[in-house]
Amino acid sequence: MTFLETILGELLQIFKREGIEANSDADLIRKLDIRQSTFHELFSSRENMVKQVILYDIELENRRQQELLAMASNPVEEIMLLLQDGTKTIKQINPVYISDLQKYPEAWQISMQNLIDNNQHVNAEILNRGILQGYFRKDINLQLVTKIILEQFFMMINPASFPPAKYDLSEVFRSIYLYYVRGICTDMGGKLAEDYFSRTNT
Repeated sequence: MTFLETILGELLQIFKREGIEANSDADLIRKLDIRQSTFHELFSSRENMVKQVILYDIELENRRQQELLAMASNPVEEIMLLLQDGTKTIKQINPVYISDLQKYPEAWQISMQNLIDNNQHVNAEILNRGILQGYFRKDINLQLVTKIILEQFFMMINPASFPPAKYDLSEVFRSIYLYYVRGICTDMGGKLAEDYFSRTNT
């Protein structure tokens, strides 16, 4: 790991824990325990710093996603693992981080575009493979289903739709995805989806 990667990793943890705007540049320099000159050599502006942190986070998450998918034994489990992991990741992030990130348009756009592109690409590949293997129905519209899965995820993590104080995210997850995924599955795939939920007690 390079020096820059170490710094980006530390900044990422601070941002996800406290939000981006909770600390001034001076606060971050002190927490990172680096010289001011070094900080400004690494980051030409605050916007540049946030952008670099986001790009680093995307790289880490995409690598972790591949490791996660390698643990699944079938396409149904791959879909469920991705959705469940996404939910857990969101629960571990301070909501302030998401709202703060929107104040940096370029970084926010990169983050959202990666989420959309990656979700559609990965889910479409998994669904297509699952259709060929007999787990998902042959008559589903791949483009539409991947879009619906993504929009359901956005709805699920939206505090305006499901306030955390009122709804348990894991129960919302179960209510949305157990029934939806089971609906696009064949009988064989549906049984796997139900088995996954009962096994993980999600």
